[in-house]
Amino acid sequence: RARVLEASQHLTEIINSCLESETSTENLEPSEEADPADEEESLLHCLWVDKFTPRRYMELLSDDYTNRCLLKWLKLWDTVVFGKEKAVKKAKPSTEAHPPFNQPKEQQNKWKTKVQLTEEILEAELDQHKRPKYKVALLCGPPGLGKTTLAHVIARHAGYNAVEMNASDDRSPEVFKTRIEAATQMRSVLGANEKPNCLIIDEIDGAPAASINVLLNIIHRKDAEGEAAAGTGRRRRREGGLLLRPIICICNDQ
Repeated sequence: RARVLEASQHLTEIINSCLESETSTENLEPSEEADPADEEESLLHCLWVDKFTPRRYMELLSDDYTNRCLLKWLKLWDTVVFGKEKAVKKAKPSTEAHPPFNQPKEQQNKWKTKVQLTEEILEAELDQHKRPKYKVALLCGPPGLGKTTLAHVIARHAGYNAVEMNASDDRSPEVFKTRIEAATQMRSVLGANEKPNCLIIDEIDGAPAASINVLLNIIHRKDAEGEAAAGTGRRRRREGGLLLRPIICICNDQ
């Protein structure tokens, strides 16, 4: 046991020295969130799975198609969250000069890539509040696949403050509803987290049915109230209850 511990410590020192030599030769951007000395001290005493976890989009080793789809869906919220108008893609001049043959729609879709079809599905419908049709994204797969890491990295990459909650911990529907509303409707007033929140609900498959119904009511019932109040003086007050922040749910068993 002593030899194993000694070998492990020796290997850790080798890895640390290699990392220090790499960071000294490369000009990396300084972290704005924490002090570099404190971050280095914390990395020395953390697990390897935390120490070497991806922190940027380009460091992700998960499926590229899944990464792009989730990022594409998250960027559809930019109009509502950040007030950015969606960029309109310009048609290529080659397609205008040579119009495609009159083919049935099924045959045209046959030659499109899976990414193109997914983008068309995601962009197909936006509701009256310029939100995407699908308000919640669901990541499913076995443990250790990188679902939670993907959600956090994508949220930070898109400009959000990732707020994580565990659905199986909050068994009470009232507590579940309070935490969802606090994360999706309230803005952080602290200087460190002025970014809008993106709620990440882990282990959603362990939540009771009552909590799932609470989540569905937040997604659907508020829409109906906003539409019913449209054109009246109460519309602005009613829209405050709309879901205006993205929610990413994670589960093992779909």
